[in-house]
Amino acid sequence: MKKLVISLIIMLVAMSATAQKVFDVNLWPGQAPNSNGNPSDTARVRVFLPDSKKATGRAIVICPGGGYTHLALEKEGYNWSGFFNNMGIAVIVLKYRMPNGNPDVPISDAEQAMRLVRRNAASWHINTSNVGIMGSSAGGHLASYIAVNSKGEAKPDFQILFYPVITMMEGYCHRGSHDALLGKNPGKKRDREYSNDMHVSRVTPRAFIALCDDDEVVLPANGVNYYTELYRHDVPGALYVYPKGGHGWGATIGFVHNIEMQMNLKGWLESF
Repeated sequence: MKKLVISLIIMLVAMSATAQKVFDVNLWPGQAPNSNGNPSDTARVRVFLPDSKKATGRAIVICPGGGYTHLALEKEGYNWSGFFNNMGIAVIVLKYRMPNGNPDVPISDAEQAMRLVRRNAASWHINTSNVGIMGSSAGGHLASYIAVNSKGEAKPDFQILFYPVITMMEGYCHRGSHDALLGKNPGKKRDREYSNDMHVSRVTPRAFIALCDDDEVVLPANGVNYYTELYRHDVPGALYVYPKGGHGWGATIGFVHNIEMQMNLKGWLESF
């Protein structure tokens, strides 16, 4: 019986592996723009494509978090691929460069990732009008920045934010992300420029936002205030505040509201 169970597990894993196509792509074929002072810090994407027969044409570029000093690529990136691929959604996980005080570095990487997806839409079975962006924590700041500011091929059609850093203003910002992105004393004008709630407009794409009330790392007010601005500008939004879970849960099943959160996200994705 034990051997049968093991054989079934191996067979299911093999079937999953054949259904999902995975490969890496260097983001910049030549020299990347905007230096962060670390030539060994390169940008790339890992692409997870669902079975072509199941593909819906939808794609999501994922920006993992890490306070703009490192990246939680597994928990907040690669581990989401199965959930989305099972829905027929292509996943493109972005390994962006760290800013080291130059915000143009990760921003240019994220915009290039969006362009890359649309330029490969035909071969990746993707609809160019159905490409979203997703981010967790500091990755949520990067994703929401792209959502409110980027144009053309770099502009997402929807956004998904988990416990996001949104503001760079004193009192509500995540200080570590702020200092890594902008430096310790950029000035209030610079802080406002990268406070994404201050730049929401009527053309900002629809959003799904999920966070926990007991998050002591990134204040819940970040996501809540962002939702409020979306509402004020008539942008469709969904805000889910779970009572427990803290910060940084990603796709892990250890998050107490994991099943509920995935059902909420699935329902939202199926609503448009």
